[in-house]
Amino acid sequence: MVRARPHLTLMLALTFSTGVIDAVGYLGFDRVFSGNMTGNVVLLGMGLAGANGLPIVRPALALLGFLVGAVLGGRVLGPTPKGTWTTRTTVLLVLVTAGLLGSAIIAALPGTPSHAVLGAATTTLLAVAMGMQAAAARRLAVADVTTVVVTSTIVGLAADSRLAGGTGEAWGRRILAIVLIVLGAFVGALTLYISLWLGIAVTVAVTLSVAILGHRLRESE
Repeated sequence: MVRARPHLTLMLALTFSTGVIDAVGYLGFDRVFSGNMTGNVVLLGMGLAGANGLPIVRPALALLGFLVGAVLGGRVLGPTPKGTWTTRTTVLLVLVTAGLLGSAIIAALPGTPSHAVLGAATTTLLAVAMGMQAAAARRLAVADVTTVVVTSTIVGLAADSRLAGGTGEAWGRRILAIVLIVLGAFVGALTLYISLWLGIAVTVAVTLSVAILGHRLRESE
């Protein structure tokens, strides 16, 4: 089992990665979230109502892809104990890396964002990868760090704060999770000034590094 602090650090790195992915998806691919499914569901609902020409097909496909990825992640990690990094965890994150790499390759093709099939394929494949990542984070069970959303983290930060009469426990990791997803979105937005695929390539490097480090730090099985 990975010690608590390295375990937390690795999940925070994936939180940063999600920020990059969602910035690339939203800004580069017609307002689609591939990691934040709450935002995606809201966009889908508004799109179905015909609000401001919001997209319907890509958010719907991303939602479906995320569900497929989470199911795959659950199947791969099914036999593993909660809170423990095993070889299966590494395998799953390598699969996440492969999905991200495939998305980067598709995104590098000419005209991908505006192309109906290529654009949808990119955001859907990204969502599958994020679904698998979320399943891995859920099984690793680092408190307040799901890697794909920070809503519950923000609630915990405020509701457990001393201002609210709480102890203020875990405030450091909660703030880090929020800051890192913002920083990821910032970096993702900046990469779009250079190339559409660059931001996704950054997440490939981050996720592969997390997989390798996590595998090295795990206890013998």
